[in-house]
Amino acid sequence: MAYKSSDKTRQKKDAKRTAMMQAAVQVFAEKGYHAATVRDIVKQADVAIGTFYFYFPDKETLFVHLYEETADFLLQTIDQAVRGRKELVQQLSYGIQAYLNIAIFEPAVVQLLLVGGVGAVPSLQAKRTTFRERMVRLWQRPLDQAIDAGVIPNQNSRRVAEAFAGAFDEVILQLLAMPEPEEKAAAVIQDLTLFSLRAIAFKGAPP
Repeated sequence: MAYKSSDKTRQKKDAKRTAMMQAAVQVFAEKGYHAATVRDIVKQADVAIGTFYFYFPDKETLFVHLYEETADFLLQTIDQAVRGRKELVQQLSYGIQAYLNIAIFEPAVVQLLLVGGVGAVPSLQAKRTTFRERMVRLWQRPLDQAIDAGVIPNQNSRRVAEAFAGAFDEVILQLLAMPEPEEKAAAVIQDLTLFSLRAIAFKGAPP
């Protein structure tokens, strides 16, 4: 008879993996990829070092899994905010707000995605390319819809979306480097939304 773990056992295993993933986000954000060690991660997660190697063969594998899961989390959150609105102004402002909320309340997640492991994890390059492509497409979709609806002039929505993605990332990283970024969040959302609307020659009422 094949062994089948109980639901309780699976839940305990899932909890340990989750604890290590959450600990790794903090450790990588604080120490950087090179300086962070497996021992740092298991200490932060309060698990045995053998538990780590039960789930991951090495630090790089953990980092790649972590990158994929945090990328999905960020992209899905922004996508839900954008899809939940019909008007271009709201799609942009709510999408930016969703991104900013994660940056402020989970800054280690955004730092890991934007700067973590750059040049240090060769196997991550393809994942970064995929993440960037998904982010660009996320911003391109409402632009295409607005062009089709005649809300904004016909333009290269792909290039505009690439510019938006780069500008949003840069501004958010700068914001996280400031003291008390949450106090500046509302102004940043407003500024980025207005910047975006001006860039695409939107003629409607500003937010």
